[in-house]
Amino acid sequence: MTTTAPVPIAPVSNAPAGRIDRMRYGGLVALMMMGFLLVTAEFLPNGVLTEMADALGVTPGQAGQTVTVTALVGLVVAPTIGLIFPRLDRRSLLVWMALAAAVSNLVVAIAPSLMIVLAARFLLGAAISAFWSMSITVAAALAGPERLGRGVMFTSAGVSLATVAGVPLGVMLSELVDWRMVFALASVLMVLLAVALRAALPSVPAAQAASIRLLVDTVRRPGIGLGLFGHVFVVLGHFLAYTYVRLALERIPDVDASTIVVLLALFGLGGLAGNIAIGLVIDRSFAFLAVIAPLVISAAVLAMILLPGTVAGVAAVVLVWGFFFSSWLIVANTWVGHRMPDRLEAGGSLVVVGFQAAIMIAAGVGGLLVDTLGIELVYVVGAASLLLGAVLFGVSNRARAHGRA
Repeated sequence: MTTTAPVPIAPVSNAPAGRIDRMRYGGLVALMMMGFLLVTAEFLPNGVLTEMADALGVTPGQAGQTVTVTALVGLVVAPTIGLIFPRLDRRSLLVWMALAAAVSNLVVAIAPSLMIVLAARFLLGAAISAFWSMSITVAAALAGPERLGRGVMFTSAGVSLATVAGVPLGVMLSELVDWRMVFALASVLMVLLAVALRAALPSVPAAQAASIRLLVDTVRRPGIGLGLFGHVFVVLGHFLAYTYVRLALERIPDVDASTIVVLLALFGLGGLAGNIAIGLVIDRSFAFLAVIAPLVISAAVLAMILLPGTVAGVAAVVLVWGFFFSSWLIVANTWVGHRMPDRLEAGGSLVVVGFQAAIMIAAGVGGLLVDTLGIELVYVVGAASLLLGAVLFGVSNRARAHGRA
């Protein structure tokens, strides 16, 4: 059974406080573009790793730490951003974070050494974490409580769009111009985005600061802690499998490098379709989808290694996998928005912390498991983690219903 609780938001029109007559699509598109540009910048080094390493005089492995740094910063910034800026209007906070990302990209474009690049990427990591932590609150102000999930759909769509087009576009541009020019262009686009955010977003007053005590109290609410742990296991299971998807695909006859590129593009296209389809129904189905989505992803992960390998069959599996996981942030954030409408910033911070922690665990443990157990068993572990996440969300729904009774 699902519920749609009222979300406390600031009045942004002549409608009564807490109610919005129409969605502010201009602001939602600006949020989508911020997600697109931030995620594109986050993973851009993956596509220009060799050129970056040569220019900085380091190994590709050392240059790859430019991505690791952003995830590490997220673990620190996500739960503390509300404490650092307890009274700053959230529109202003997002504008400043866009400018911080612009500075980060500009410094990377002119940096003479890896240490300066890593320091600049700290700024980008902070901007990404602040954006995700505040995106639920701002989406609520733009879309209204009855359409919160549809508002969150725009921020998640930016991530899917970056996966499909942003990073490949950056790689293509790096072939035409120097990789430093690509980061410089990203910096310019971030400045333009900051102007758009200032113009398109309404004033969004700060919520109660997400202190450590408040975060702990939020987790202790009936069903909340179980759901958040379920979120961690879902993300962990996905990244255990997806990080090593190339190894899984290379086991299949007739799959070469160009086929792998096409299959990964299908994952992104499935994600775009999932964002739209799930975003349209999420506000009525978030509790159900929090259980069914991990179950479907778990089945897809197992199908990758258990079913007879044909390119057409794998393409279908990858498409379904992308459809449900690329929409996971919509599911998780909408679940937070409806389960704790008075703790949007705290809930958003906990979602980001769980996401980043799961990625780091998957990166560290996954490599060890691949080397010792093999890719097949790693996929089994990933599927089991996803299954556990689905179970925890199911139990959290029952705990919520029991707590209300």
